[in-house]
Amino acid sequence: MALKITTDCINCDICEPECPNDAISYDQKGQKTYVINPDLCTECLGFYDEPTCDKVCPIDCIIKDDSRPETPDELMAKYKRIWGKS
Repeated sequence: MALKITTDCINCDICEPECPNDAISYDQKGQKTYVINPDLCTECLGFYDEPTCDKVCPIDCIIKDDSRPETPDELMAKYKRIWGKS
């Protein structure tokens, strides 16, 4: 399941550099907070044991996106697609 950043985000800039897939970016058009591209989020599968963005977030505003359920196998397939691995 992809992750998402809630509107509680305080723009602390800590999560964005932690993402190995560059899935986190600043949403300049909407809420002026960070957002996670669900097509790039693998919950750090293939890199770490747990999502690093959630781990470093000082206010716990990164949550699972219930509208995008994904199994570990689907996350691994996404990781392989993103990084060109077979």
